[in-house]
Amino acid sequence: MELSAYEIEARLHQFNKLIQELLRGRLNRNTFQPWEVEILLDIESCDLKDVNKRNLLVRYQKAANRYVERGGRTLLKLSEYLARKHMQPVNGSKDPGEQPPSPPGKTSRKSSAPRN
Repeated sequence: MELSAYEIEARLHQFNKLIQELLRGRLNRNTFQPWEVEILLDIESCDLKDVNKRNLLVRYQKAANRYVERGGRTLLKLSEYLARKHMQPVNGSKDPGEQPPSPPGKTSRKSSAPRN
C-alpha cells in the first residue's frame, strides 16, 4: 500500500527506531504496529547469519532510507533489498535501493543513447 509523503516520513522515522532497537540487540517494547510486525517477520524469514546480521541490517537501513528519499511510497523489506542486491543492474549502479519500482502497468524505459 502506497502512503502519502507525510505518512511515509513518519513511518520511516519509526522504521529507523525499530532497526536501531534490533542493532542494540533488544526491543524495548512489547506492542508493535502491524507494519512493524511485517518488517520483523520478513527479517526473521531471511534467516540471517549472526556473523553478517549487524552489517547487513545497517546496509538495509541505509538502502530503505535512500529508497524513500528517491520517491518510494512504501518501506523496502529486507527480502526485497536482498533480491535487488543479487540482481545488480548492468548500468554500473551499485545501490539496490536506488530506484523505486515502476508503478503497476508501467515500465521504465531507459535510453541507451549517451547524455551530453
